[in-house]
Amino acid sequence: MVSFDQQLAARIRALVAKEAGLSERRMFGGLAFLIDGNMAVSASGGGGMLLRVPPKQTGDLAELPHAERFAMRGREMDGWLRVDLDGVRSDDALERWVAIGVAYARALPPKP
Repeated sequence: MVSFDQQLAARIRALVAKEAGLSERRMFGGLAFLIDGNMAVSASGGGGMLLRVPPKQTGDLAELPHAERFAMRGREMDGWLRVDLDGVRSDDALERWVAIGVAYARALPPKP
């Protein structure tokens, strides 16, 4: 199994560091950043980034360059995207993707 990208995790951490309710947890072979217990974004163990998105926007967001629906055990899941490393090379691109994940996680009820 590929280890998650430590540099990508550090870049994500820098963007979310001041978010209220932030925690980090190893999940899905990567390092996930959670807001009030809800995963927002993860430096993925499969490479690139795993991102929570509003389920109804999954299809439209998956059409953007470097993004695809996340599949678990062969099943594509609404509300989840994988963004490859080329899609987050620039700080602006990473910031845009992370903002989507953080906004969605913030819109969910906090988990105990």
